[in-house]
Amino acid sequence: MEMLDPVVIISASIVLIIIAFILGWVINSKIGKNSVSTADEKAKQILIEAEKESKNLKREKILEVKDEWYKKKQEFDKEANTKKQRLGNLESKLEKREENLDRKYDLVLSKEKDIAKLSNNIERKQEYLKAKEVEVEKLMFEQNIKLEKIASLTSEEAKRMLMENLINKAKSEATQQIQKVRDEAMIEAKKNSQKIIVQSIQRTAVDHSVESTVSVVQIKNDEMKGRIIGREGRNIRAFEAATGVDVIVDDTPEAVILSAFDQFRREVARIALEKLIGDGRIHPARIEEVVKKVQSELEDEIFKEGENALIQLGIHGVHREIIKLIGRMKYRSSYGQNLLQHSIEVAHITGFMASELGFDQSIAKRAGMMHDIGKTVDKSIEGPHALLGYDVAKRFKEHPIVINAVGSHHEDIEMEHPISALVQAADAISGARPGARREPLESYVKRLENLEELATSFEGVEKTFAIQAGREIRVVVEPEKADDDFSNKLAFDIAKKIEDDMEYPGQIKVTVIREVRKIAYAK
Repeated sequence: MEMLDPVVIISASIVLIIIAFILGWVINSKIGKNSVSTADEKAKQILIEAEKESKNLKREKILEVKDEWYKKKQEFDKEANTKKQRLGNLESKLEKREENLDRKYDLVLSKEKDIAKLSNNIERKQEYLKAKEVEVEKLMFEQNIKLEKIASLTSEEAKRMLMENLINKAKSEATQQIQKVRDEAMIEAKKNSQKIIVQSIQRTAVDHSVESTVSVVQIKNDEMKGRIIGREGRNIRAFEAATGVDVIVDDTPEAVILSAFDQFRREVARIALEKLIGDGRIHPARIEEVVKKVQSELEDEIFKEGENALIQLGIHGVHREIIKLIGRMKYRSSYGQNLLQHSIEVAHITGFMASELGFDQSIAKRAGMMHDIGKTVDKSIEGPHALLGYDVAKRFKEHPIVINAVGSHHEDIEMEHPISALVQAADAISGARPGARREPLESYVKRLENLEELATSFEGVEKTFAIQAGREIRVVVEPEKADDDFSNKLAFDIAKKIEDDMEYPGQIKVTVIREVRKIAYAK
């Protein structure tokens, strides 16, 4: 085998390489053209889509701008219309004001003309009066000169003497007249009042009781205290919540204390606790059941108490609601005085005084019995008890005299019938009699101090003494500064000021003492 020429082999290899390169280049060239064309198409597609998207965005932005512009235009138009309307209103108001000013201007011009005329008339009259005054002064001067020559006194001296004499004479006569009228009135009034009051008190027999603020419930043994308290105090808490009463369980043997200002609640608690102790079953549910039952029973008893009081007085035809209020008086007190007993006493006294004076006794008793029903009205309703009672009596169509007496017995309204005054007097008599009411020590002392200070405030008073529990004030005057007429007037003035400035039960006697002591020594 012949060996191939290396040159031929190398040449052939080079030719093959060149052919392969050419073939590769052709193939790559075709592939590249295809890629470029594909890329161009993609680029064109992207450009088309981008153009579309930009157009859409442009269109959207244009729409948004148009919407915003439209909204702003609407707001501007609305604001412009509002301002235009305001300007129109202001313009119309200004036109009206201008018209009013024109009218007022015309009116002022007219009045100025009238005033000018009046001023001219007044000036003429003033000139005429001045001339007359000059003439009168001249005549008076001439008369005064003549009188001074006749009396040998100047006009000022004569005037001063005349005024002093007239004043002293008037004071003396007034004081004497006042004293005479007062003495006659007091003698007559004292005689008649003593007669009526004595007869009324003689024919009245009413028990009086002063209710305290606590009730004592007796128990058989001290073991019952533990049952009343209950486990961890649940029974006593339930009882206090149901009744509104404080239960005091202390070291007091065989006794439990109930404390409450409201007498009705305290009575409910007392009866309920006695029933629970007697029954032996003491637990919260049983406590609530018994308390409700006792409250219902006491409401019925209240109505019966009201009926009994009215039957005792011979009063008929009273509305059921008023009967309930009268029954509630049993569980009310005023200054420690039981309200029901007080009202019955006032009814008797009013009836007897009305009978003596010739008025209708039944209406008088009715008015006296109902005068304090306002004190039993629901405490949530505010106002003076006399006016509250007046509203109740009016609502249930009581007799007009009774309505007026209830409303006016503390002078909250004007009295329209003498029976109203009798009710007021009977109320004072019942409340002011000894032992009827309690008065706290501090207020009692303060009232006496105020009484003495009031009397001391008058000129010429040396010392004052409040005696007989404030029912009399004794006034010692300086004898050098006061005479008998002054003393009489001073007593009257002090009594009047006490009536105007102070509140007190019954009446206060004012005694003015003028004492003159002359001392001589025998040597």
